[in-house]
Amino acid sequence: MQYEPVIGLEVHAQLLTVSKIFCGCSTRFGEGPNQNTCPVCMGFPGVLPVLNKRVVEFAIRAGLATHCEIARYSRWARKNYFYPDLPKGYQISQYELPLCKNGYVDIESNGDKKRIGLTRIHMEEDAGKNIHDVGDFSLVDLNRTGVPLLEIVSEPDLRNSQEAGHYLRDLRAMLMYLEVCDGNMEEGSFRCDANVSVRPQGAKEFGTKVEIKNLNSFKAVEKALEYEIQRQVEALSDGGRLAQETRLWDADREVTRTMRAKESAHDYRYFPDPDLLPLVVDEAWIKEIRASLPELPEERKARFVSHYKLPAYDAEVLTLRKDVADYFEAAAKAHTSPKAISNWLMGDLFRVIKERNLDGELTIRSWPIPPEHLSGMVRMIDEGKISGKMAKGLFEEMLATGKSPEEIVQEKGLAQVSDTGAIESAVDEVLAANGQQVTDYRGGKEKVFGFLVGQVMKLTQGKANPQLVNEVLRRKLVPG
Repeated sequence: MQYEPVIGLEVHAQLLTVSKIFCGCSTRFGEGPNQNTCPVCMGFPGVLPVLNKRVVEFAIRAGLATHCEIARYSRWARKNYFYPDLPKGYQISQYELPLCKNGYVDIESNGDKKRIGLTRIHMEEDAGKNIHDVGDFSLVDLNRTGVPLLEIVSEPDLRNSQEAGHYLRDLRAMLMYLEVCDGNMEEGSFRCDANVSVRPQGAKEFGTKVEIKNLNSFKAVEKALEYEIQRQVEALSDGGRLAQETRLWDADREVTRTMRAKESAHDYRYFPDPDLLPLVVDEAWIKEIRASLPELPEERKARFVSHYKLPAYDAEVLTLRKDVADYFEAAAKAHTSPKAISNWLMGDLFRVIKERNLDGELTIRSWPIPPEHLSGMVRMIDEGKISGKMAKGLFEEMLATGKSPEEIVQEKGLAQVSDTGAIESAVDEVLAANGQQVTDYRGGKEKVFGFLVGQVMKLTQGKANPQLVNEVLRRKLVPG
């Protein structure tokens, strides 16, 4: 029997606010344990939460960008469960009346476009962090408690791990363009729970759903889904039954393993939070936020193709991250060779970033080479001042010194020789010194031509314009 996977994703995106959702504590990552805390986020008796307006604004931005309906009236709820990193014994979230619902994200997978529905986007506070690898006991760090999150819940519209990967990458890019989330998966700013089941091909009813918790990389999501789909198919094919449960992804063994029986909504005993008033959003505020939305990745990708005449692949790669797209545009501004800029950026510059392990830590102000320097180097190639081979060395020198290409070329005398008279003189000298090779070429041995070009380049210390060398050499090799 053929089985079809059914996948829905729940993404938790940490919002880029300076302070927490219901108190004034800092959201800064990397502080000492329990430093960013106060009686409110630590759940002391008698304290009251105060809503951070910026959190609501960011949630509305995300909702509008994903085509959601923005509720004029929504309500806070308490989600009750006990865990050491949840000091109040409940999490403030939204349940029956979320802020955003019925949106969608369009993705492209294997050349096919597909619309992935969004059930809801709601706001909630994060829990703390349990630390277990410290001996025979565990520690709790409450710095993250109360940090604002968006929970973005998709419809079960995904059918394989590749679609899930495309959806997550596109959603992350969108949130980063909106500047509501930094998308840092290593620090937990963008993480995912996956719900997956399988059913006979063509069936309408869903199978038994299994949740995989806290997946913090695209690769982990894809591998976990592939493993879990195979596990479920094998179990059903052998006549077994599946339990509705929550499982964890073991990245070392690349398997999922049971964590606990799956909770349902009634297990959390949701009820309206009595300490927070219902949230009423003004229509004028929504219009103001809509007017402030930036150009999003799909729009920017289309513009890169139409305006800069880039191939679709280049446009896709360059617009996945806002800092990369900003860098490209700054370098390509008023430049005649956007494709050349793209080639250097996607090739040599990406290589340097990977080698230096800078990915995820960059802004346009801290890239290894300023965009105007890259643009200047490409312009010098276009103008024939340096060759493509010389540019490779110049690029490394720019990395090492931080100087502009013009400064380096002047200091080191790297300018390409494009003077026809000087090149003709060098060619004449080489032809005079290599009479046998000239005879061989004129006798039909084409391979000798490359040797003669090499001799001219050697004589000019690599500075001669290769195109002019070829032209002059071929002209002078013609008998008579």
